[in-house]
Amino acid sequence: MTVKGQSWGRYPRADQRLIALTDRHAPLPSFEGSALPHGNGRSYGDSCLNHDGTLLHTRGLDRLIAFDPATGVLRCEAGVLLADILDFAVAQGWFLPVTPGTKFVTVGGAIANDVHGKNHHVAGCFSEWVNGFELLRSDGSRRWCSPSENADWFAATAGGLGLTGVITWAELRLRRVRGAWMNVETHRFSRLREFLQLSAASESDYEYTVAWIDCAARGDRLGRGHFIRANHAPAGDGPARPRRRLAVPVTPPVSLINSLSLRAFNTLYYHRQRGRVAHALTHYEPYFYPLDSIGDWNRIYGRRGFLQYQCVVPPEDAEHTLTDLIEQIADSGTGSFLAVLKMFGQRRSAGILSFPRPGATLALDFPNDGHATFELLERLDDVVAAAGGAVYPAKDARMRADRFRAYFPAWETLRPYLDPRFSSGFWRRVTE
Repeated sequence: MTVKGQSWGRYPRADQRLIALTDRHAPLPSFEGSALPHGNGRSYGDSCLNHDGTLLHTRGLDRLIAFDPATGVLRCEAGVLLADILDFAVAQGWFLPVTPGTKFVTVGGAIANDVHGKNHHVAGCFSEWVNGFELLRSDGSRRWCSPSENADWFAATAGGLGLTGVITWAELRLRRVRGAWMNVETHRFSRLREFLQLSAASESDYEYTVAWIDCAARGDRLGRGHFIRANHAPAGDGPARPRRRLAVPVTPPVSLINSLSLRAFNTLYYHRQRGRVAHALTHYEPYFYPLDSIGDWNRIYGRRGFLQYQCVVPPEDAEHTLTDLIEQIADSGTGSFLAVLKMFGQRRSAGILSFPRPGATLALDFPNDGHATFELLERLDDVVAAAGGAVYPAKDARMRADRFRAYFPAWETLRPYLDPRFSSGFWRRVTE
């Protein structure tokens, strides 16, 4: 069956065939042309698309296989959502050691993109907590990949964007928690230098650190925002868990994000906290996954969709580089309500193409306004490249091939591990 597909950013779109995988023991189904594993479709750009090819849909591989409540070691199929793991594990006192900003990604997708969270400085990437996984190739071969067995295949597949084969199941290590609640401390800051000072001062005592930035602020207000640091609460109970879930019912013809709505929202959001510091006991869901509470939130960017831009820049000159980036974004009058800034730690990522590296990482969404948006992102690329940084492949839909090769100079070492029958829109765009 040929269907039109799109990523979470709703740009670009692709005509592709879908084949559902439901049995981890079965061989891969026959397919024509190239194929690509596809989890829950939460990648933003074209790393999860395969125009004129086949998507091997893994959500049917959704079984928990085994769990040891004494050690927190979990075996599960690759199509299991992180949300499923949390629903199962939190009540038993276990939690994901690393989680991205949405719980609606599959385990296979989390490995293939080697996702990171708010605690990179203490926990590294997702792959750091993976004991191993089974990799099924298009020639029918299967191999167990772990940091000690077929370690080269482990490094190629963690962050390998699904191009080395299909992950059928994996074994993960969860971490102990006392309950579902977080002790959260929020500092309102006025400039980037304060963010950097707060981040440095929080590394040793706080597991989770992240900041919201007012990307519309200019002049003396440029770089203002909220710095949010947190630890799992020792108490097992907290206030009532928020249950209300909103949704965007339809896709508007144009984006609801514009310079006026963005500036108004950001001003109100920045001043929502009256004091400089606030404390709260918060359920883990709104803390880790604020946008998951709004169903189909990607629709607010209209029919043309949006592009997410996430970059990392080295720590040595982070203040200057971030100032340049945020000035260009503010001057453009575009951006998103949720602009996220945090510091990556020094932990080395396992994957050849893993994105995190020491430095500051900035992420935000841009409504797809065509040429103007692409020109802005190219200018941001100029700043990132000049600083020696990188752009995140899992969220990209337009970076130039020469940029990708400069950001990830080890990319060619991935070639021997690529499945010869697997490909993606992203990979063809940056390597051919």
